[in-house]
Amino acid sequence: MQLVLHTGAHFTEHERLIKTVLRNKETLAKRGVIVPGPHSYRSIVRDTLNAMHKSPASPQAREVLLDVILDGTPAQRVILSDANFFRTPGTAIQKGVLYPAAAMRLRHMAELFPQDDVEIFLAIRNPAALIPLFHDHAVNREPAAFWADRQAEDIRWSDTIENIRAAVPDAAMTVWCAEDSPLLWGKVARAMMGTDPREEINGEFDLIERIMTEEGTGRLRDYIKTHPEMPEMQKHRAIEAFLAKFALPEELEEEADMPGWSEDRIDSLTALYDEDVELVKQIPGITFLTP
Repeated sequence: MQLVLHTGAHFTEHERLIKTVLRNKETLAKRGVIVPGPHSYRSIVRDTLNAMHKSPASPQAREVLLDVILDGTPAQRVILSDANFFRTPGTAIQKGVLYPAAAMRLRHMAELFPQDDVEIFLAIRNPAALIPLFHDHAVNREPAAFWADRQAEDIRWSDTIENIRAAVPDAAMTVWCAEDSPLLWGKVARAMMGTDPREEINGEFDLIERIMTEEGTGRLRDYIKTHPEMPEMQKHRAIEAFLAKFALPEELEEEADMPGWSEDRIDSLTALYDEDVELVKQIPGITFLTP
């Protein structure tokens, strides 16, 4: 079985993405691709992973989980989504480390499904925008707990992803920048579903509809519909052009509200993120999606 784990990250439209995939549930089921409702598995998977910190799972754990998740439905590919696979936003940064539990928890997932092909899907986001959100949600904001002897400039996605790759080297891993999601939405959803890149799917414009005016969304749909053979690159350029004209400014603006951070520091962190993205692209075993 192919087991797809959509692991967030938090604050990257992760819930909207699985809802897009769920909109294709019936069509996918005919191909053996099962997309369970998240409420049917999130609690039991989390409880199982938490218990595995104390003792290994029983040999029957896989069958028990699949019985709950699939309810007897045969499956060739199963798609599970939970940004809390890596634990909650409240513990996403501890002692200056981004998702310190990610590698161990994914190793435990691989141990639960030893005979299955695990695929990991992860959207990353600029730490300049993400760190303030995690700080707001942190269970312990004290500097010793949140930062220790590190600082924002030390927080790199490449470190987290390299740790994941070391923990589950046989798992395929697909990564993309959340900032590119408006251009990649359909591409990411198709990759998760395992469908042909050119196949028409429901929900390809789910994110666009949130950040663009109704008029702009309608005109974009009409444009793409009248150009069915449009190459992917041309489609991305069309989306960019329509966003430039019809985007809702309040949906695109991001404010990094972190005490003591200047505009210069935010710009510096953003430049470090750009450099880090290039490092992530070079990590062996990574498929990096770009517009």
